[in-house]
Amino acid sequence: MRKSGLLLTLLTTTVLTSGCYYYPAGTPCPAIAQASVVSVTVPVSYVPHVGTLRLKACQDGTCKEDAVELRPGSVSVDQGCRPDGACSATASPDGTLVGMLFLDALTEAPMTVTATGTSADGQALPVRMLEFRPRGASPYGAQCGRFVTASVVLDAGGLREGQA
Repeated sequence: MRKSGLLLTLLTTTVLTSGCYYYPAGTPCPAIAQASVVSVTVPVSYVPHVGTLRLKACQDGTCKEDAVELRPGSVSVDQGCRPDGACSATASPDGTLVGMLFLDALTEAPMTVTATGTSADGQALPVRMLEFRPRGASPYGAQCGRFVTASVVLDAGGLREGQA
């Protein structure tokens, strides 16, 4: 009887364990919260002209305006992969300035962004305005929801939609 019980236990464990490989429970979603922001990038060529920056974003009848803290931007530099498959990268300053205006909500509805500020010598920057539609995507699959991004670039030519 003991041999039969051991054999039954072994067979049941084998069937249940192998079943996990053939019937996945679904793809898990990453635990990433999305910040409702409008990001702004000032390219290297325009950095010397910007001292302070304010953004105003209006969407769905609601506006939010605030000073934007500009920080040095960076790019990712590939560090390669090790034989065990672990890969890495590092951030390297690229001379740009980046900042964010935090919003209460962000949707894919049309948005108007206005940029004002002062130059490095204290003179008023030209008022720049852009109307665009934030982008929505499902980078982790439809089951994980949509991520909406709004990104602008401020340069000598004005305000334009950026790559988020």
